[in-house]
Amino acid sequence: MAAAVRAGPRLREAVEGGELAGLPAELREELRDAVGSEGGLVPFSLLRRLHSGLREAGSPLFLYQLLEGSEIAVPEVPVQPRNPELVARLERIKAKLANEEYRRMTRNVTGQDMNRGGTLADFGRQVRSVKAVVITVFNFIVTVVAAFACTYLGSQYVFAETAAVSEPARGALCTPQAGAAGAPQHPAAASPLTRGHRALVLCPQRVLSAVIVASVVGLAELYVMVRTLEGDLGKL
Repeated sequence: MAAAVRAGPRLREAVEGGELAGLPAELREELRDAVGSEGGLVPFSLLRRLHSGLREAGSPLFLYQLLEGSEIAVPEVPVQPRNPELVARLERIKAKLANEEYRRMTRNVTGQDMNRGGTLADFGRQVRSVKAVVITVFNFIVTVVAAFACTYLGSQYVFAETAAVSEPARGALCTPQAGAAGAPQHPAAASPLTRGHRALVLCPQRVLSAVIVASVVGLAELYVMVRTLEGDLGKL
């Protein structure tokens, strides 16, 4: 904290001249010693006495006029030497933090990738990815086909129509065509072509039900496949 003023030219001139003749001799002597000391430092306490002396003596001078060109002397703050043990500890902490940061940045880098350039590892990873995709697509196709086949074959117990009938006549699909009078035709009345060749006719109700079930199973498999691929991509 500042406690003195470095005397300027105006204060020195007043002390060394006769402008302060009305002040007590003791005060003038103290001012002369302070101005003539090293650095010309005048304490604040002495300046307060000077101000009081000027007012008591009725001098036309004011203290602010005498302090023109003077500067407040701010003492230098002594710098304490740093503790060598504390400095060494701080250096160790900085080195530890730097090593942790380096390990964090290089945790995904391995020596194998650095030595081989990552070529073989990338190739093996790509092969495994392609293999997984092929297997997934194959399983998807097999599942959909199996769902269609099982539904079509099992629906014969639900629908009354048979799976295979003779070649339809006049647009009949799932049942053999009846005679004109509504009675079944005699086997002997059938033509040789009809008796020799039986056409396999698919029932539309069974086909439709199989397509619906296969579509539902395919959508479910597709959803699971997409979620699996998203998980694999997230790991990469």
